[in-house]
Amino acid sequence: MSTSEYKKVYNGNFILVTRIKNELERIGIIPIIKDEGESQRLAGYGSMNQGFQEVFVLNDELDKAIAIVEQIKAEMEASS
Repeated sequence: MSTSEYKKVYNGNFILVTRIKNELERIGIIPIIKDEGESQRLAGYGSMNQGFQEVFVLNDELDKAIAIVEQIKAEMEASS
């Protein structure tokens, strides 16, 4: 994954990442989900980041993706 093609739009727990991923896919954006904790587990190393993931999107989809992330974050803050 080239850093010049993709930008991180969110990092957090599995539940919120899944919701963001579903909303992005609903509008035609296919995100890349990076899970360092799972990668470390599969490699046989212990991890302090279990359940912590990052969401990346293509640069040309960045504005739409950020709008979705902000909307979901606002909904979560309003419900708590």
